[in-house]
Amino acid sequence: MKTLESYLSGRWQAGERDFQTLVDPSTEEPLARASSAGLDLPGALAWAREVGGPALAATTFGERGAILKALAKQLKEHRAELLALSAANNGATEGDGAFDVDGAGGTLAFYGGLGQQLGDRRWLVDGEGFQLGKSETFWSRHALVPKRGVALHVNAFNFPAWGFAEKFACAFLAGVPVVTKPATATALTAQRMVELVLESGLLPAGALQLVIGSSADLVDRLGPQDVFAFTGSAATALALRGKKNLLSASVKVNVEADSLNAAVLGPDAAPGSPLFELFVRDVAREMTQKAGQKCTAVRRILVPRERADEAAQALAARLARVVPGDPRAAGVTMGPLATAAQLGDAVDGIAELLATTRLVAGAGTRVDGAGVAAGKGYFVAPTLLASDVPLELTPVHWREVFGPVATLLPYDGSAAQAARIVALAQGTLVTSAYSDDPAWLATLLGAAGSSTGRLYVGSTGSEGFGSGAALPASLHGGPGRAGGGEELGGLRGLAPYLQRVALQGHRQVVDPLAGA
Repeated sequence: MKTLESYLSGRWQAGERDFQTLVDPSTEEPLARASSAGLDLPGALAWAREVGGPALAATTFGERGAILKALAKQLKEHRAELLALSAANNGATEGDGAFDVDGAGGTLAFYGGLGQQLGDRRWLVDGEGFQLGKSETFWSRHALVPKRGVALHVNAFNFPAWGFAEKFACAFLAGVPVVTKPATATALTAQRMVELVLESGLLPAGALQLVIGSSADLVDRLGPQDVFAFTGSAATALALRGKKNLLSASVKVNVEADSLNAAVLGPDAAPGSPLFELFVRDVAREMTQKAGQKCTAVRRILVPRERADEAAQALAARLARVVPGDPRAAGVTMGPLATAAQLGDAVDGIAELLATTRLVAGAGTRVDGAGVAAGKGYFVAPTLLASDVPLELTPVHWREVFGPVATLLPYDGSAAQAARIVALAQGTLVTSAYSDDPAWLATLLGAAGSSTGRLYVGSTGSEGFGSGAALPASLHGGPGRAGGGEELGGLRGLAPYLQRVALQGHRQVVDPLAGA
């Protein structure tokens, strides 16, 4: 069996013991093993700070941007290989694998372009200058200067390619070296992607290291110049962000956690209309893409009460077309959940939701998948539930089932009540709204905007990619339960890795110093 190696302090290294087996979630066949036990992980942090930091400091934004552009091209040349790994280890269909792998390459290319636009700068100007005294002899500007530490990235199992690339692209362009740790259970794609990046020979020494297996006590060793970015459950994030060293050193922590995202059908979207059909098509896709294993997946479906039955019928019919199974088998349109633990959690979660909802479509339990022996694989059929008490704080608003599961919630059609329901989840990554009524949408934005990181508007004739696509030019993150973090968003994505410095003095000195 293949042993996945970590890349630390300039060389590939295998763990010594306590191996975890990676399996094919469709067939449960073993694929590889992984461990970081016995490796010098603290040495990796030192290597990043002492070797990677100075090497990156010697480069400009433009030079780092050119590297990111070239890396995107390198990954594109190996697209077929990465998609095959995604199918094997993540159970991703070709389309779902492309969503992850192509998203990774696209993000690297996007930030590469930003870097090239910034040119030969080594820090950024933040905002306009302003006069502090009676004349411009006392002037101020703010500069954004790269931190002189290391970025530790701990990523989730569901997007091994994109999760790595979007964090790495921002940190690297900012000029901060990265230690990245993918979720062990689905690390095949991320490990190969990092291998390809390193094989390119384009990166300065120490700019990127990889931990396969446990991160051990790396978080405990972070200091004031370091950055910690985490994607995963809210419970794990709570335990991590409360660590004494992170608090005492004011370490920058960026978290993306649970999110019970809502899709809201506006009262102007009549059944049979193009807008209604767009809503049904988008919601069904966002429920089932990557078997619902997306932080941006739709979990709550808000529909005007008088249209609840028609929406339920239309969604159930759409979901009935989905074929769960081995993504390499003919006719399969949705793969399995990624691990046995995820399957168990999803089945338990559906049972918890059913205590206060009813089943509209799906089995609500594990099912057999097409192209796989009976009893094998971690499959759940698309499951649609419905609640009669949308304004009560039931599990629908706090229990995220990380699978192809969502709940219909009828509301009175007003943007105000829709916003109240959205807010019950205590913070989401994205809310989608389907309406052609500007006044209704404006009311929803004003009432629900503080509860979500992104508002996706579906309207007649729109050509968007759906609410599930976290595009690099737009902010990805959300308040409250969603983690309170911010990633991507163009140059905003560099913010966690930069220190804002107020410059004060004569304008003729301050402006050139800032790079204005």
